[in-house]
Amino acid sequence: MKNIKISPSILAADFGKLNEEIKEIEKYSDSLHLDIMDGHFVPNISYGVPVIKWIKTKLPIDCHLMISDPIKYAKDFAPYCDRIFFHAELFEKDPSGLKATISEIKKLNVKVGLVLNADKSIDLIKHELKNIDSVLIMSVYAGFGGQEFIIDTMDKVKKLRQLGFDKDIVIDGGINKKTAKFALKAGANVLVAGSAIFGKVDRKKAVEELQGVK
Repeated sequence: MKNIKISPSILAADFGKLNEEIKEIEKYSDSLHLDIMDGHFVPNISYGVPVIKWIKTKLPIDCHLMISDPIKYAKDFAPYCDRIFFHAELFEKDPSGLKATISEIKKLNVKVGLVLNADKSIDLIKHELKNIDSVLIMSVYAGFGGQEFIIDTMDKVKKLRQLGFDKDIVIDGGINKKTAKFALKAGANVLVAGSAIFGKVDRKKAVEELQGVK
């Protein structure tokens, strides 16, 4: 079991003072998580390159593309990110397209991760596990706020570990002190948290509480 890593999602931060918000959690976090929504693949729109290029941080940056054309937009985001995640379900009926997209994004000199939405099976990605750097499991449905943690999604984490996948497994959605326990027990090692961190007055304490979950 790898050490737990915390990846605060800036979607829950105050964009009016974004770099101040990031600086407050930077010392205590392991990476920064960016949720990019296009209003098409998911119904909401978040933020884009004009915001990201002004982010100042020493943390590695994960970019979660909730968009319909990952190759096109990965080219825009790659200069500002260390790892790009895209949704495997985009290629549910096109395994060769999934493989090609992984390959094309790797050419951008970033790490590549695949995302499984809450209702999608690991069968979508099991043949590409050796070609990717990480898997992000959505523990809610992508693109919708205020959802409760779906505990059944942790079965996918267990199956991935049983298959011998020993790289990062990231959990995104509804993470707090209580739900983090289920994620870690299943075998996840990276927790994405938004309001559980930026929604607290004492952000340092909020991160440390997640790091201390057993």
